[in-house]
Amino acid sequence: MRDKTTLDPVDWDDLRANGHRMLDDILNYIQNIRERPVWQPIPGEVRDHFKSPVPVAENDLAVVYDEFLKNILPFSTGNVHPGFMGWVHGGGNPAGMLGEMLAAGLNANLGGRDHTPIEVERQITQWVRDIFGFPEEATGLFVTGTSTANLIGVLVARTATLGTEVRRSGLAASRRQLVAYASAAAHGCVARALEISGIGSDALRLIETDELHRLDTGALERAIISDRHEGLLPFLIVGTAGSVDVGAIDDLAAIAEIAQREKLWFHVDGAFGALGILAPEIQPRLKGIESADSIAFDFHKWGQVPYDAGFILVRDGSLHHDTFASRPGYLTRDTRGLAGGSPWPCDFGLDLSRGFRALKTWFTLKVHGTEKIGAVIAKTCTLARDLESKVVAEPELELLAPAQLNIVCFRYRSEDPDRINSEIVASLHESGIVAPSVTVLSGRVAIRAALVNHRTEACDVDALVQSVLELGRSLARS
Repeated sequence: MRDKTTLDPVDWDDLRANGHRMLDDILNYIQNIRERPVWQPIPGEVRDHFKSPVPVAENDLAVVYDEFLKNILPFSTGNVHPGFMGWVHGGGNPAGMLGEMLAAGLNANLGGRDHTPIEVERQITQWVRDIFGFPEEATGLFVTGTSTANLIGVLVARTATLGTEVRRSGLAASRRQLVAYASAAAHGCVARALEISGIGSDALRLIETDELHRLDTGALERAIISDRHEGLLPFLIVGTAGSVDVGAIDDLAAIAEIAQREKLWFHVDGAFGALGILAPEIQPRLKGIESADSIAFDFHKWGQVPYDAGFILVRDGSLHHDTFASRPGYLTRDTRGLAGGSPWPCDFGLDLSRGFRALKTWFTLKVHGTEKIGAVIAKTCTLARDLESKVVAEPELELLAPAQLNIVCFRYRSEDPDRINSEIVASLHESGIVAPSVTVLSGRVAIRAALVNHRTEACDVDALVQSVLELGRSLARS
């Protein structure tokens, strides 16, 4: 008699039919995405639907899927849509989506043990080494995103300065206060990484920026001298490759030289900008990244891999390993059998249970290749320059920062610009046509268009400009 407690279906043919329906529907969703709004508000009755109690009895898969079609699919973030220009969200890609489906079927735990999925992650680590010019002994790891990758970079830098003893004795055993440095335009997760590491965000010196929003290296050098004079212990410089507000790239070569001279760890937060190295016209602006001690970036942004697929690359693999590795009895290794293959990914990061993020990345890179991904990256920057020129040419609009990569910050001119531009962005979201975001530059509210999606075209940029003008005029009259 069949065991009724299994979660496999009674009727595999019925499951297969539903599965094919789901696959066709989601591919149609992506193929015809322009026919949908970028985003739309969630109706009250839909929100209420997700307040229902935990299901106790079984439900038919087709019924549950119909709930997905009605209540989930229409009200997602919208970053698959070419009109999505808010924040820095990649658009994903169908090949990567299929890779994610296969990874879910394998249900592999990439914390450790000897199985091919880990070899896939190791292969991508080798590719990343090659892309950034890192040595063979460098190690890499997939994580949720650059927030976690930056935390790992901070922890390895802490170990490089205080030794592995810090893992046992903690920071209290150190007689000197660690100090780190980053641009005032650095992402907030850098400060949060210092908080989580126990060093504290007060130990982060936010260095002033130049007219292009890049870290002022002269100010950096003066800050290091001052902190040493005060008896503090500088240990880390974080360079930014693609700042969150305007897409600025710090002078990484100059920072690398300072870090080497001062014997500090040089970490690059390259959340989206690091992969600009794949575009020949952007690569020279990343000079110096090859000298970093660690690099954090996301494949799910400019790399267009479905969420989530963050990555950390560390030059000194032994130090990376020693920062995290532990060997409790239940993780005993062997030279043969499933317990082989050491060291394991769990020896290089925070997680023991880890999903197969590498597979969707592997599919994306194998199917499309770095040359095409680099071309996509270059296209988004070309669109940003086109948007910048349209803003400059339009008297009703004001450019608030030069377009350095793929981000354009501007606003509609009015007597009450902060209020008007905030309302313009909210109205754009509700229109479903385009969805930029809001940021604040030098105390001024800006419309921030981050052109990341590989589906975005010139017509979407035109729609943004035209919609901003129409809404701005309407709001200014009201």
